[in-house]
Amino acid sequence: MEVKAPKIVLQHALSYLSSIIKGRLNNFFSGKNGKLPLSLPSPNGKQSPLELFVKQHGFNEEEYLVLLIALAPHIQSDFFDRTIQDSLPQAGDFPQIGGVRGKQFRGFLPTGETVLFLLAGSDIEKRFNIQKLFDEDHFFAKKRILWLAETPTGEPRMSGNIVLSQEYVDLCTIGKISHPRFSMNFPAQLIETQMEWKDLVLNAQTLEQIQELETWIAHGNTLMLDWGMNRKLKPGYRSLFHGPPGTGKTLTATLLGKYTNKDVYRVDLSMVVSKFIGETEKNLSNLFAKAQDKDWILFFDEADALFGKRTNVKDAHDKYANQEVAYLLQRVEGYNGLVILATNFKSNIDDAFMRRFQAVIHFPIPNSSERLKIWEQSFPEKVELGSDVDLEAISKKYELSGSGVINVVQYCCLETLGRGEHTITYEDVKRGIRKEFLKEGKLFT
Repeated sequence: MEVKAPKIVLQHALSYLSSIIKGRLNNFFSGKNGKLPLSLPSPNGKQSPLELFVKQHGFNEEEYLVLLIALAPHIQSDFFDRTIQDSLPQAGDFPQIGGVRGKQFRGFLPTGETVLFLLAGSDIEKRFNIQKLFDEDHFFAKKRILWLAETPTGEPRMSGNIVLSQEYVDLCTIGKISHPRFSMNFPAQLIETQMEWKDLVLNAQTLEQIQELETWIAHGNTLMLDWGMNRKLKPGYRSLFHGPPGTGKTLTATLLGKYTNKDVYRVDLSMVVSKFIGETEKNLSNLFAKAQDKDWILFFDEADALFGKRTNVKDAHDKYANQEVAYLLQRVEGYNGLVILATNFKSNIDDAFMRRFQAVIHFPIPNSSERLKIWEQSFPEKVELGSDVDLEAISKKYELSGSGVINVVQYCCLETLGRGEHTITYEDVKRGIRKEFLKEGKLFT
């Protein structure tokens, strides 16, 4: 379907919202409490991002108006101030319509009270019904579209300002969800690669299991929804990648995203795990809430830090550490996308997690024939190998991971460039391997 420019549609949407505000204020000051003429956008032909979003999620008139109320300050900063002041019989504050001022934003920020006033006026029964739009079981909250900010203890819940997720602001205005910014609220980074599947050398068994993950990504929704398995299976898919460093775990996760058109986010566990009680759970909650229904692949590298074995309870710290693991287990099982945990040692992962993985995939150190293939693929086309460089013999003699080979190749190339040459010698390779072995604490002979 063709998408039309959002400018005119947004102007119409604000004009519609302005008429609702003015109508409610006129009713209030005239002593009436009549029903306002709520309506959904009526697209003709091309549709704007806002109209497509409303249609896709099946908004009703009240939900659409709540979305516009939340969206308005992001379109015109003075929209509410100007519209409200124009309709007041005399200058001054009008507390019935709610609203707060931000720390940096100086305009009117709508609150839950703003929604109650505009949609229900003074009708108490209807006000209680409208509050349900902000319940946790409403799709606004489930999909983290919009919600009410926390209020100080003792203050009414509906006095919290409406928070509209920035990605949905972008979606409704420019038609594209922006990538979330790496921060304490979202401790994960988008990872991408220019490499291709042919650049990744894995053994046949590992490749076969990776293909199973691709199959789930391609057909998981059909299995769960069309075939009705959502009644019997938990949502999402969970996989464990285990094996020594440098064997392709991160690259595999990144390539899975690249070839299935899914964003892959590597979770920074150093920002998730907190020494303060309850903070780890809060960080995880923010992460999974942001990721829910986005079809992202979540990649937990060095997952032992958070998914490790639970301990016997000896003190309060052990008790809360175990609670963190239990909470994480709950959130991982509730996530409807692909979660990949990576660890160097499978034995470090808690047994409670092991039972819940649909796939446990081993990434071993490549054998000599696999190493030979990695060596052959790694050197750039612009260099030549000296006549004394026997890659087959080197592959058999020196046990290196894929990333270890790449490190050696990088060293050799820099040494060759430093000499102003284009030929890599056997001595270059030997020195590079020696350097890599020293890093890994291995004896070089």
